[in-house]
Amino acid sequence: MAALCIAAGISAVAQNPHAAAHKKLIAKQSSPSQQVTLKKTAEFIDFKYDELEPEIDIYTEGWNSRRVNPFTESMVPNAARIDVRDYAMPTRSTRVTSPYGYRKRFGRMHKGLDIGIRMNDTIYAAFDGKVRLTNFEARGYGNYVILRHPNGLETVYGHLNKFLVKADQVVRAGDPIALGGSTGRSTGPHLHFETRYMGYAINPAAIFDIANRRTHCDIYAFSKSTYTQGPSQRNYATASQAGTYTVKSGDTLHNIARINGISLRTLLHLNGLKEAEPIKTGQVLKVK
Repeated sequence: MAALCIAAGISAVAQNPHAAAHKKLIAKQSSPSQQVTLKKTAEFIDFKYDELEPEIDIYTEGWNSRRVNPFTESMVPNAARIDVRDYAMPTRSTRVTSPYGYRKRFGRMHKGLDIGIRMNDTIYAAFDGKVRLTNFEARGYGNYVILRHPNGLETVYGHLNKFLVKADQVVRAGDPIALGGSTGRSTGPHLHFETRYMGYAINPAAIFDIANRRTHCDIYAFSKSTYTQGPSQRNYATASQAGTYTVKSGDTLHNIARINGISLRTLLHLNGLKEAEPIKTGQVLKVK
């Protein structure tokens, strides 16, 4: 999982040699009366994100829309492969209080997972990306943030107490983006978390194993016919098309074989392994 960067802006300035040179130049040019203003200016310049700007085309469609879903049906392909390898969990809590799915009581779909948190728990970006929107909706999400990611997903974080990011800000997976709360239509502190592909609200449980703080696979297979389903063999069958699988914490050879739709014997043969041989987190295995 990506490292948490609570003091990202400050550490980036300290570690970047260009930033250090820039601060030194400012110091030489400044007078004592200017120190406070110049210090704030130097810390505002975020050098670490220069290299993170993704290709601009993924941020054009519906970028300025105030809607949670800015896409039209004609834009969305029937199927897509989504790389979810570089991720972070949106909260440290593993307590799912309400799953994704149809709510008979309200006559509508619950398009995300509700994760129980304490008031003002830190909420983190699930993937690298950029903030498309921070907004407030009294009858629903309350304060919410929408991030757009280079892998094609958008993630939605609702019922927040305080924003820690602004629109158009670039973030890394694991960066703090908000403090959790109970704003909007909420009966207590929790995070409403959505994973969307071009407006389609995918069941987050098909991508994230919240209880074990990991993703189910490296590649999620999006399909218009299965996107509402939870974790299943079908979701991960195309993971083997990538050719490799990166071992995650808690993985076993048996579950890696199952996730990738191959037999244990095939997995062992492809990698020259024995069934009792230990595997390590981060180890890359052939699955095709």
